[in-house]
Amino acid sequence: MLEIGFHTDAFNSAYWSFEQCLQWAQRNGLHHIECGAIDGVSWIHGLGYQPHIALWEDPLLLRKKMDGYGVRFSQLDAAFPLSKPEGATLGVEYILHSIRWAKLAGCPRIDTTDDRFPPAGMSEREAMEHMRRIYEQVLPVAEAYDIVINIEPHGHFTTKPEFMAEMLAFSDSPYLRLNMDTGNTFIAGQDPVAFLSRFENEVSHVHIKDVSPSLAAAARGDLTGIAVSHCAIGDGVNADNIRRCVEILVEGGFDGVLSIECEGQGGPMIERSLTWLRALLSR
Repeated sequence: MLEIGFHTDAFNSAYWSFEQCLQWAQRNGLHHIECGAIDGVSWIHGLGYQPHIALWEDPLLLRKKMDGYGVRFSQLDAAFPLSKPEGATLGVEYILHSIRWAKLAGCPRIDTTDDRFPPAGMSEREAMEHMRRIYEQVLPVAEAYDIVINIEPHGHFTTKPEFMAEMLAFSDSPYLRLNMDTGNTFIAGQDPVAFLSRFENEVSHVHIKDVSPSLAAAARGDLTGIAVSHCAIGDGVNADNIRRCVEILVEGGFDGVLSIECEGQGGPMIERSLTWLRALLSR
């Protein structure tokens, strides 16, 4: 069954807290939420102006609070760019901390990715082997904790189907899967429909993201990802691709969450996106 959730990035610009996002989810009848993980202390988060969680927060108490809102995690975003040299140190520890926290918080999967640019001083082959070692290191822990590690198309390697295929084959573990992103694949110059069709059986979570005509005209093929799309879903040039991707997921019997990613404008833009996506699913 397809269900709808959202990424709290939508409320970065509104300086909301994570609990305000839970309140918005409850008001709008949503039961799945995705947010970023902060591995440390951030003053803006501590003051309540950032809609993500910090790994120093108690996951069991937060889970209890979320139960009160009728909301659960669909995914925890731990997307440090693993293709950077620091991926082997900072990135590995970030993922391992996120896995342990996610287990206690009742979150079934975490998201990972690479950097927009290939790492300086490494060939593409060296960078791929660098990332292979990282995933080989964290996957046994993910298996022990029953947490899926997703790879999201967002960077130089992950938005290219041939590299994504190789990365998904780093291990035959069922805990290494794909977080499909309709907007990132499009802005990187790929066909989201063809990308999804190739990896349909590997998908465990989906980001639904449209692209404005102006951004597409200025940056398609140059960018590899969109931090936050300033375009309501259905209003952009990627809307037809989103429709076709959802059809593929429905026809393939996908059981999971479509996580809305767009600028919220404090509510109005993401609410338009939610209305459009709900209408699409109802058809």
